[in-house]
Amino acid sequence: MRIYRAKDYLDLSRKTARIIAAQIIMKPDCVLGLATGSSPVGAYEMLVNWYEEGDLDFSKVTTVNLDEYRGLSRENEQSYDYFMQKHLFGKVNIDRSRTFLPDGTAADGEQECRRYDGIIQSVGGVDLQLLGMGHNGHIGFNEPGGFFEKGTHCVDLAESTIRANRRFFESEEEVPRQAYTMGIGTIMAARRILLIVSGKEKAEVLSRALSGPVTPEVPASILQFHRDVTVVADEEALSCCTL
Repeated sequence: MRIYRAKDYLDLSRKTARIIAAQIIMKPDCVLGLATGSSPVGAYEMLVNWYEEGDLDFSKVTTVNLDEYRGLSRENEQSYDYFMQKHLFGKVNIDRSRTFLPDGTAADGEQECRRYDGIIQSVGGVDLQLLGMGHNGHIGFNEPGGFFEKGTHCVDLAESTIRANRRFFESEEEVPRQAYTMGIGTIMAARRILLIVSGKEKAEVLSRALSGPVTPEVPASILQFHRDVTVVADEEALSCCTL
């Protein structure tokens, strides 16, 4: 596991974007596993800037996103499909037919999970999986629990996750209570993993994830078992870690 200390969020975003850009340059037809939320926004902005400057070409890239809220259509401004369109897809030359997310409006949840797992398999798996981490150690929407889920599944969001996502909605009542997410098995099957973490409020759980026991109570701790993990975290997020 490689751990890079960033001075602040800007530095974290720059380091993250460089790693993603290097993956695209090394393998133009790579499969990127992408994440949403506040953590990757700065990195996406830098990738867009480099594309506009002519330094990056997304035309052959395929993407599969970690998760999507259940019950939200892709047109909903709080859906992750909308997020990706706003922050990345709509600003670069990516082929939208090669960008995949779970369908939040699917009538049959189990069928949708099987469909999404099939898509990930059909594109050859993920070359580089970008991950953020929640305040309770979740990755994707794999919440703390009694076991690690293997494939894509529908999850009941923890109250702490609902509170954390409240800032994106008009009221807490509007925050979806369920989401589709890649499972831990799918995440761990990625050839490379890039975990980015920012903020002092995540310092304690990041320390547990990186050096504590591997347990489904801290889902991110499973990354200790992956063969190729890069962590980029700012000084505040690493303040509880002894490196």
